[in-house]
Amino acid sequence: MAQADRRFPIALTDLEWLTDVRRSSAPSRSDLPTAPLPPRRQREKVWAGRVSTSPLVIHASLFPQAETDAYHFQCDCACPDDGFVLQPRSQLPSVGELPLRHPVLHRQQLADSYTLLFNPIHDRGVAVLNPAAHALWQHFARPQRVTDALAGEADSESLGTIDSLLRFGLLESVGKRFAPRQGAPQTLSTWIHVTNACNLRCDYCYIDKSDEEMPADVGWAAVDAIFRSAAANGFRQVKLKFAGGEALLNWQRVLEMEAYARERSQQTGIGVEAVLLSNGVFTSEEVIAECKTRQIRISISLDGVGDYHDSQRRFVNGRGSFAWVDRTIERLIAAGIHPFISITLSNRNADGLAETVAYALERQLPFNINFFRDNECAAPYGDLRLQDERIINAILRAFAVIEDNLPEQSLLGYLVDRAQFNTPHNRTCSAGQSYLVIDQRGNIAKCQMEIEQPITNVFAPDPLAMLRGAGEGVQNLPVDEKEGCRECEWRYWCAGGCPIATYRATGRYDVKSPNCHIYKAIYPEALRLEGLRLLKLANRYGQIH
Repeated sequence: MAQADRRFPIALTDLEWLTDVRRSSAPSRSDLPTAPLPPRRQREKVWAGRVSTSPLVIHASLFPQAETDAYHFQCDCACPDDGFVLQPRSQLPSVGELPLRHPVLHRQQLADSYTLLFNPIHDRGVAVLNPAAHALWQHFARPQRVTDALAGEADSESLGTIDSLLRFGLLESVGKRFAPRQGAPQTLSTWIHVTNACNLRCDYCYIDKSDEEMPADVGWAAVDAIFRSAAANGFRQVKLKFAGGEALLNWQRVLEMEAYARERSQQTGIGVEAVLLSNGVFTSEEVIAECKTRQIRISISLDGVGDYHDSQRRFVNGRGSFAWVDRTIERLIAAGIHPFISITLSNRNADGLAETVAYALERQLPFNINFFRDNECAAPYGDLRLQDERIINAILRAFAVIEDNLPEQSLLGYLVDRAQFNTPHNRTCSAGQSYLVIDQRGNIAKCQMEIEQPITNVFAPDPLAMLRGAGEGVQNLPVDEKEGCRECEWRYWCAGGCPIATYRATGRYDVKSPNCHIYKAIYPEALRLEGLRLLKLANRYGQIH
């Protein structure tokens, strides 16, 4: 049999690539938002009239930028790592016996000639097809074998393209059944509350502030507890998120714990990664130098430019903090550190989101957009609560800014709250599963929003096992157990939204997020941005002629 096109080194005779094929039982794509969309951007026309006559499937795996460290995600939450995979239930037949068909896909027209396809029950992400590849894909609108579809003209280009369509989940074999499987998570993430003190008084913060700091003995015990649980539960790596309060107010403890964690890592063979979560109002040259030397990543909260940030994040005396945060960001960039920007989006700062995104893109800073989560401390501030249409339109305006300044790196996993389109997941986050929140006294909770409701402490033999078995606190259910989510095409990317936010709004954990309408309105537009980014890269690398 002819070998595949040089762009796709795996030959059609190899069956290994077929193990990723997903069969979707999801319905057709969700309705588009009712809010008015911004006009389609003119840059789509760049590729019009420059279409290769050979079939071309454009995918992130073809480009070196696809997996750059520059956009290594550093959320300030329990990032999902639940070991969730979709795997085949039976072996595939031989190629000669293999009828292929379309799975249920999300489909968009990017320009007059390019088509975006995305399989929501697959892990390979967005692909863009030129007209020749799309025509070949259309041959399988009804199930048929490759030889029948190609009518005896099985040239290497066509076979290579079919290979790619299968590997990226855009074709599937008839009778092939896939089902979710809960594997073992690889990273134990931890929120280490080194101090309850903070030099800001942000309106949406859920921490009841005090001057109490984590003492040294609790710090050592916390690190030991983390590695005990990691070893007992088979984790390969731990992630330490030093937080508060403002972690820099107990900087010496951060340094001591990070150094001790490195020692424990060498002793146990369990990898370690450290992240500093900071409000960014004061970062000295010493802190910058230490972070650079120790490779401690930095995440900074920035909710807007100027008054938009200051409206939510103020000093104790009521003065806005943007000028201080801006200065810190510029100093970090000058030192060769690109901090991760965490944007909390509320109804109050929504109109400034586009400018905030432009600020981050101009400085080539990775960022994510988090939704405000209602809590007891924020109860007096009703103007923070999300209003669906206003939030949707704010995000769409921000997406238009991204479209004007498409980065080489993908933002697909970080554009809409808890949704991460870089990998499927069955739970929204790791709370109660592979996440420890350790307060300044050594008490351990499932989530930092429940830090005052601890389940155990750092002296337990296996704190994580205690959290997993606890009936109290947040119940982070699999998405297939949530009413309103079970048949949704986005379920393994959204996973039903923040369980604490859902419970506060509905009194239930087993229902869809109150932000569901926002998510469904925005997801197609986030995929579209990724499609345009892939076209830009294909043009740069000469794959579009």
